Amino acid sequence: MSIKIIGTGSALPEKKVTNDDLAELVETSDQWIRERTGIGSRHISTGETVARLSAAACERALADAGCAAEEVDLLLVATCSPESGVPCVACQVQGIIGASKAVAFDLNAACSGFLFALHTAWAYMETGIYRKALIVGAEVLSKLVDWTDRGTCILFGDGAGAVLAEHSGHNDVFRFVQHSDGSRGGSLTCDTRRLKNPYVEIPLQSPWIQMDGREIFAFAVRRVPECIEEALAQAGMTADDVDMFVLLHQANYRIIESIAKRLKQDVKKFPVNLERVGNMSSATIPVLLDELKRAGRLKDGMSVVMSGFGAGLTWGACVMKW
Repeated sequence: MSIKIIGTGSALPEKKVTNDDLAELVETSDQWIRERTGIGSRHISTGETVARLSAAACERALADAGCAAEEVDLLLVATCSPESGVPCVACQVQGIIGASKAVAFDLNAACSGFLFALHTAWAYMETGIYRKALIVGAEVLSKLVDWTDRGTCILFGDGAGAVLAEHSGHNDVFRFVQHSDGSRGGSLTCDTRRLKNPYVEIPLQSPWIQMDGREIFAFAVRRVPECIEEALAQAGMTADDVDMFVLLHQANYRIIESIAKRLKQDVKKFPVNLERVGNMSSATIPVLLDELKRAGRLKDGMSVVMSGFGAGLTWGACVMKW
């Protein structure tokens, strides 16, 4: 038994910020950013919240599948940038879209979040507990970015993507690999509220995203191909059998090129949207899936690999038949 994605949806903030716009804020240029990352623009929230973007993406996924919100049994939101600690984003989305019968909760695996949430939904449905699930990746990273730091503010964008998956009676290829390495978590961090009460006060180290770019780059180009090959081996496949690689969180085009080279695959099999949306962390893979589906590039029966890595450190891969 397996699951099948039957609908996709996405939502981006209205405001588009180009590299030239950023050059007015920090010492940078369109050429400098493009050469190092491949990013040309990104969408930045001017009031759109993680919950509202998630709800819009879910409504579009439901419409795409021709499914009512009341039919959803499980609603998972992967995010590392919620506006509130409680209620969780998934419960907010449930209330907005009217998914009254769904169990709703959040996951945080940073940029790997969507894949980890998809795997969680698969586990629930594989055991027969639930039959239909909305899986969302959503971020408003612009509130976590130091807009005076040109090393990070150029990378990130805001947005949300969602898929509707249902339990399938077919033995479709669906294999997951997940990994974590907490000993290396210091290479990508962002503090939230620290302990403060009448007895102690521990100050924040930094409220902004802090990243060791070289360490993350080296980690990604080594570990991502390894976990893709691990998942393919479980499915009895090789990289040559894959029609499309929907990779990463579109952090850097050079990373994608390096992974394609290590897998000995044509980079044309690795669709990208980072030029237009930047790094949206957990939102990127579902947003890209929605773009590909609506453009008619995802065909029934195609072999698709999804893979991502992020803070934690976390990384994983999924092999599926579309």
